[in-house]
Amino acid sequence: MKRSAPLAPADGLIALAFAAAYVALLLATAGDLGYARDEGFYFFAANRYGAWFQALLEAPRAALDPRSVDAAWSVNHEHPGLIKSLFALSNLVLQKRLGLFAMEGTSYRFPAMVLSGLGVALVYLWGTQARDRLAGAVAAALFAMLPRYFYQAHLACFDAPIVTVWALCAYAYWRSLRDGGALWPVLTGVAFGLALDTKHNSWFLPIVCVSHAVGMELRDRIVARASAARAAPAAATSPARPGGVRRPLAALAAMATIGPLVFYALWPWIWRDTLPRLREYASFHLNHEYYNMEFLGRNYWTPPMPRAYAPVMTAATVPVVTLGLFAAGLCAAARERLLYPLACAAARLAPEGGRLALAAERALAARLRPPADDPGGTALLWFLAIAAVYGAWLSPSTPIFGGTKHWMTAYPFIALFAGAAFSAAVRRARVGLRALLLSRRARGSRARTSFAARGPLVPALLGAAVVAAPIAETLHAHPWALSSYTPLVGGAPGAANLGLNRTFWGYTTGAVVAYLNEHVPPRGTVYIHDTAGPAWEMLLRDGRLREDIRGVGAVAGADFALYHHEKHMLGQAYQAWVAFGTTSPDHIAGPDGVPVILVYRNRAR
Repeated sequence: MKRSAPLAPADGLIALAFAAAYVALLLATAGDLGYARDEGFYFFAANRYGAWFQALLEAPRAALDPRSVDAAWSVNHEHPGLIKSLFALSNLVLQKRLGLFAMEGTSYRFPAMVLSGLGVALVYLWGTQARDRLAGAVAAALFAMLPRYFYQAHLACFDAPIVTVWALCAYAYWRSLRDGGALWPVLTGVAFGLALDTKHNSWFLPIVCVSHAVGMELRDRIVARASAARAAPAAATSPARPGGVRRPLAALAAMATIGPLVFYALWPWIWRDTLPRLREYASFHLNHEYYNMEFLGRNYWTPPMPRAYAPVMTAATVPVVTLGLFAAGLCAAARERLLYPLACAAARLAPEGGRLALAAERALAARLRPPADDPGGTALLWFLAIAAVYGAWLSPSTPIFGGTKHWMTAYPFIALFAGAAFSAAVRRARVGLRALLLSRRARGSRARTSFAARGPLVPALLGAAVVAAPIAETLHAHPWALSSYTPLVGGAPGAANLGLNRTFWGYTTGAVVAYLNEHVPPRGTVYIHDTAGPAWEMLLRDGRLREDIRGVGAVAGADFALYHHEKHMLGQAYQAWVAFGTTSPDHIAGPDGVPVILVYRNRAR
């Protein structure tokens, strides 16, 4: 694999183009996407924070009074305040002052969209620096076209923003090791503080970085001792890692010092009674209540949870070509980076004259050479970023109610491995094509042969073949992304037959607003089921629902009833049958013929 290609000025423009295109696509597809339950709660919190920001401008001393701070920031204090603050500022400035958006709800969603676009740009830059431009571009495209991530990137929630900020911290740590100096450790600390103030997924970052630093040091010691013991000429090709342990220690020290300071400064809720409130925050997430989730036909509510949930759901929701390239990239990196130190360790630790020692010695003498210098430990860092996140789901007590969103922080690194594998495949394809053309052409045509093999045709054709399916799957899944599954499990119909969850969060109400606007009588009532009240209100404020349609919290007496299908919510459908005297829904919506949201009509009214 190629190593550490320097960024050209054009790469910044390409990254910006990736980000702008992704944000534009998210804005263009937001109009028919309903609001998730959690979004409704965050709208309310953002409005309270926004009022505090206004008070801070108008009367700073009064706003900074502890009672004023607590009154505003106690709302939804089980989650940090950074991203909700961005929701509030976007609504205050971009919508209420500048009127940039046709729908008010989009103003709350816009910061998460921008951060998601920046995440795609970051994947491009990292892939380009660590491998080459082709790897970065394909990694960015595959990351952007993950159906579940594409859905989350629309929302006024924290799950897509933490993916970007998490990857940013890992990237800054990597640059600290690769480049040294004082800037990147400081940026690592700042990025870690931003991650802490985004979502509790950030707690995995120190595990990844410490494990990486330890792994790099162990690897260096194993190779150095084995090479010294053998007095191998190859040892000269494996110089000591620049900076040794100082560079990772500088980054880790910044995470331990600057990170908490940034976290504290940006979350006013913990300005007072800091330790008790941090304990409360940690306890909320470490002892989170369990919600229902269907998996393979069974409803899970309390532990033990299925250990196979994360890998099965990843295989069922990530495009197959992305998974295949990821596996190829991971295997190639393991072969390149692990075989030599493992052979060195075997040669040193195995009994002298034993079969294992002899095999290791022969491998070192005949085939294996030290891998190319990589002071950032790129492949190891990418692998640990994936392993640490997925490792949480090895515990049967880890909740599964949030589905794939809980391990999305691993997706940029899956895409980076996939991009590296694609770049390697293109290089091999070019070599093969050149050999094939040379074998069929006369000597005089070698220039044309070389151009055909080295020109843009090979990567363009292979790139189109690789990204076509993820693009098609992602766009086809919208706006039903939580109901979308890959062809590996038969798509949405196959997943429904397997008993995989069809939907949650009540967001699919957005898919039936046209029906409701047409059929609900003036001042009619609709039982909104799993849609949160603030999410329903936002549909009204957006003008997507007629303003006279009233949402109610009970089926009895309603004109219409929504039912968002989940296995544990079948009782809601039964209530509509009894109240309306019919088992037949008046309207059904869902992807590829799979019922996801059903609308029952009270014919007696």
